[in-house]
Amino acid sequence: MTDPIQLRAVPQPDHRPSRRRLFIRDLVIACDIGVHAHEHGQPQRVAFNIDLTLRDDGPPPADDLSCVLSYEDLVVGIRALAGSGHVNLVETLAERVAALCFSDDRVLVARIRIEKLDVFHDAAGVGVEIERMRA
Repeated sequence: MTDPIQLRAVPQPDHRPSRRRLFIRDLVIACDIGVHAHEHGQPQRVAFNIDLTLRDDGPPPADDLSCVLSYEDLVVGIRALAGSGHVNLVETLAERVAALCFSDDRVLVARIRIEKLDVFHDAAGVGVEIERMRA
C-alpha cells in the first residue's frame, strides 16, 4: 500500500507594489525665516518632521547603506537648505524640503511638517504641513 499524497498550499508571492516608510522626527534647526522685520537676521528654532513613502523593491540586496535612502543624507540636506539664507515663508521652506526628498527616485510621497517653535509663548509651535506625491 502506498501513502496518500498530501497536498499543501504553497504561499504565492504578493505582486502588489510594496512600500517602505522613512521618517525624521523633531529635527530642530536655527533658521533665518519670517516675513516680519524683527525676524530678519534673528535665527529662530524650527522643527522639521519628514515622513516619506518609498517604493520598496524588497529587502536590500546587501546589508549596505548604499542600497537604501539614507536619512543621514536627508538631515544633511535639510541643514544645508535651512542655512542657505533668509526665507520668508515656512511654506517655501517646506516645498524646498519636498524637492530635496524627491531627488531620490524611490520617494513616492513626501509629507513635510515645519514648525516655528518660539513664535507665541502659549503655543508649542506654528507652521505648515504639506503632502506631495510623485506624478
